Amino acid sequence: MNWMRDAVRWLMATALMVMAMGSQAQAVSGEYVLGAGDQIRISVYQNPDLLLETRITEGGSISYPLLGNVKIGGLSVTDAEKKIANGLRDGNFLKQPQVSILVLAVKANQVSVLGQVNRPGRYPLEAGNSKLSEILAQAGGIVQSSGSDIVVVSGLRDGKPFRKEIDFPKVFASSGTVADLPLQNGDSIWVDRAPQIYIYGEVQRPGAQILLRDTTLLQALATAGGLTLRGTERGIRVHRRDEAGEVKIVQPGMNDKLQPGDVVYVKESLF
Repeated sequence: MNWMRDAVRWLMATALMVMAMGSQAQAVSGEYVLGAGDQIRISVYQNPDLLLETRITEGGSISYPLLGNVKIGGLSVTDAEKKIANGLRDGNFLKQPQVSILVLAVKANQVSVLGQVNRPGRYPLEAGNSKLSEILAQAGGIVQSSGSDIVVVSGLRDGKPFRKEIDFPKVFASSGTVADLPLQNGDSIWVDRAPQIYIYGEVQRPGAQILLRDTTLLQALATAGGLTLRGTERGIRVHRRDEAGEVKIVQPGMNDKLQPGDVVYVKESLF
């Protein structure tokens, strides 16, 4: 029985080692990539004279003691550490240099967040796999009163213009049909105000209102306080602009969904 217990322990240890290696690989793949403008601190273990705080130039390089000009832009932090360590070792300056790089200020990899968020501005991508939800969280989230669900991300992918509309609440839906988009340097995030509809005529509170997701005519009328004593359901008409820009007049049912820009008119009852 002892050999069975030892075998189980060996299998568990092997599984944990594989999981750890997988986690480490994921961490490295999502590591921050250095770029122009980043402020960094480079230190070498037991060599305080090689401590350097500097900014990466527009060309992606730094000037480092003993090595001169070293290009590290476009490298991950780990790869940049290895490059400097290899330079010190290959130049016979140190036998086993242990180099550490700390990013003091992220300036190279940033995205812009605009529109209906609580704190619009530019935000750093502090990891190579920063997601849309993480950046929106840094921007304070979407303004609650905007009623907006659609987030537009634009930028470049493989050197080509990129634009994607994301139904943001579906990112957190259990169906998992909409992925939390990984962002890249230079991306712009735009959160537009929700579309509106307009109700006038025989309702208690005529005027504009935000068109929430899947709003029906009945729900819109309820938001407007309902019909007045003179209003009639049979006299409801919706003025709707089609794709060609022409306005059509339709008579929807109470459970029909309204569309952005709809103008709802409630007529007065003749009896």
